[in-house]
Amino acid sequence: MKTGFSIFLATFVALGASWSGFVLAPLLQLGGAKQTVILQSTDNWPQQRTGNATLGLQVYRAYGCAACHTEQVRQTGVACEVTLTSLGVQQPADFVAFVRSLFALPELAAYTNAMAASLDGWNGGLPKTLLTCPDKDVASAMADRLKAAGIKSETSIVAIGPDIARGWGFRQSVAADYLYDQPVQLGSLRAGPDLANIGVRAPDARWQLQHLYAPKSITPGSTMPAFKFLFEVRQVGAQPAPDALNLTGDFAPPAGFEVVPKPEATELAAYLLSLKANAPLYEAPFTPVTAAK
Repeated sequence: MKTGFSIFLATFVALGASWSGFVLAPLLQLGGAKQTVILQSTDNWPQQRTGNATLGLQVYRAYGCAACHTEQVRQTGVACEVTLTSLGVQQPADFVAFVRSLFALPELAAYTNAMAASLDGWNGGLPKTLLTCPDKDVASAMADRLKAAGIKSETSIVAIGPDIARGWGFRQSVAADYLYDQPVQLGSLRAGPDLANIGVRAPDARWQLQHLYAPKSITPGSTMPAFKFLFEVRQVGAQPAPDALNLTGDFAPPAGFEVVPKPEATELAAYLLSLKANAPLYEAPFTPVTAAK
């Protein structure tokens, strides 16, 4: 009897401790989370979504969009990037020879071949990324050498990793990005691309609506199902509706008809446009993209 009670008590304590650590503690932490400040700015992050976008989150949830898409950009690390912005009086061929001459410098020898290879076939177009490395001292040494030679460059911090290389975001997703999400739609399968930064990649509401109605009209070969039930096909009135989709070819409605988004479609598009992870944060730093890059 005593042995059975001891086993029950030990099991109860173990399960209770696990639940507290993996469920209760994160819930309490997120429940007390507040807006953070964007690096080198006084602006807060994230901003509260508009009413339409908030309603769109529920539409996104209701139709199971998280079954095929994630909203979580991953990164493997951070690197320093040196980008050429001006060659000064030097010619491209002279600059390539200058880069090869850096092989003799111990701090740059490991990167010289890669830099020279990146310049093969280069015609002098700027800006040009010359060096990406994890060591800020190496990047600084390279920038100093370029400056001494009269060549202008910019050094920036960039996130690295497969998701970043695909163009899905500028940095990894962090807890602050989901402050106003209820529920959080992280997803677990990427049958389609990650959407954490889709509001930056595709900022046009008409593009989003057309993609919802007929994905293959935007991306030939897309496996995304068409959400045509979120739209109304109706006869054109005295004037075409201002929000009617501009469809052509096989995707166009019959003559005299137009495709108009229903409120749910407009809300879902507003939510997708609100998905932006383009602010550098203390826990996820990067140098914002500038015109020089």
